[in-house]
Amino acid sequence: MGQIFRPRANSFARIALLGLILLIVLPFGIGFALVRSPYSTGVSDVPHQPVPFSHEHHVSGLGIDCRYCHTSVEHSAFAGIPPTETCMTCHSQIWTNAAMLEPVRESWRTGSPLRWTRVYDLPDYVYFNHGIHVSHGIGCTTCHGPIGRMPLTRQATTLFMSWCLDCHREPERYVRPREHVFDPDWTPPENQLAQGRELVHEYQIRVGKLTDCYQCHR
Repeated sequence: MGQIFRPRANSFARIALLGLILLIVLPFGIGFALVRSPYSTGVSDVPHQPVPFSHEHHVSGLGIDCRYCHTSVEHSAFAGIPPTETCMTCHSQIWTNAAMLEPVRESWRTGSPLRWTRVYDLPDYVYFNHGIHVSHGIGCTTCHGPIGRMPLTRQATTLFMSWCLDCHREPERYVRPREHVFDPDWTPPENQLAQGRELVHEYQIRVGKLTDCYQCHR
């Protein structure tokens, strides 16, 4: 009986199998890459705001403390968005005719609040408390990136659960002395892990409980 398939059929079979595998795996790979891409996560996105507020100018340039505008960040779940009155404390005296600040002046005249666009917007099923994190030595830049050097505020982190868990599993790698929580230029010391372990103990951070589901999903 003659040979049905030529030797090259083996090559065709291997190529077909490889193509079949790619056909199955490739969509998952593309989907995984898409989900983690800036397009989906919003990382580096700069949302439109009613006023192009610059943290770089106000924080690094003028030295304004985070708590001057975000008044509730130390004690409540929400950091707080500054009311128009806070802006006008300065801008009733300086840059009074700047065109970019007209929305602020209009808000002040009419009593209608500015409609800021949230840069970080967690899903409703995630519970996050700014006050708890601040009181336990988690600095602004740990989550918000180099906020003091941002001309326009952008999202610096993915907000993935795995990103949160990195800190919850090893808080000693991220905690800092409380007096440096609002320092936008703070950098970890060489003995960060040793210092971090001491701070975890001092701040009574319950490491074993931090990865329980109910900590964030309530």
